[in-house]
Amino acid sequence: MRWLTLYARSRQVPASAAAVTLVTLTVWALVEPGPAELALALLVLTAHVASASVGLGGPDVVLERTAAIRWMPRRAAHVLLIGAVAAVALLTVQAAGTKLAPTGVVVRDAAGLVGLAALGAVLCGAHLAWTLPTGWLGLTLFVPTPNGTVGEVVNWMLFPPGTTASAWTAWVLLAIGTVGYAVAGPRR
Repeated sequence: MRWLTLYARSRQVPASAAAVTLVTLTVWALVEPGPAELALALLVLTAHVASASVGLGGPDVVLERTAAIRWMPRRAAHVLLIGAVAAVALLTVQAAGTKLAPTGVVVRDAAGLVGLAALGAVLCGAHLAWTLPTGWLGLTLFVPTPNGTVGEVVNWMLFPPGTTASAWTAWVLLAIGTVGYAVAGPRR
C-alpha cells in the first residue's frame, strides 16, 4: 500500500481532492434546490476535471519514464478515476436536491472531459492538461451551435444523453485520451 500513498502524493491527489471538494461544497451551498442551468453543471465538471488533471504528471517526468514498473495500467486507472470522481461529486450535489443535469449527461460529459484532459497531458504536459477541457467548454458555451451532426459533435456537452453523435464524441475522446496517456504519458 506504500506505493499507492507515494503515487497519490506525487500526483498531488490530496490537493486535487481538496479542490474538488471545495467546488462541490460551494455549488451545494450556493445553488438553490430545484432545476438549474446545464451550463453550471458543465462548469462544475470542468472545474473538477481541471483541478485533478494537474496530477496527470509527477514532479519528474524523466524519472517516470525510466522506472521499472508498469505505468500503462496505472495511468489508465488514474484517468478513469478522475472521471469517476468528477461525475460522482456532481451527482452527489444533485442527490442533495439541485438538479443540474441528467445523470446520463453527467457521466457522458465527465468521460469526454477527462479524455480531453488526458489528451492535454500528452500534447501539452500535465501542468497544461486543463487547457483542452476548459477550451472546449468555452467553445461550447460561447460559440453558436452549428446545425446537424457537426453541431452535435462540436457541442457534445449540451445535447441530451440519447444523442448518438454527442455520445460517440465523448466516448471517443475518453478512449483516445486514456490510451494516448497510458501509452505515452505526459509530455515533458
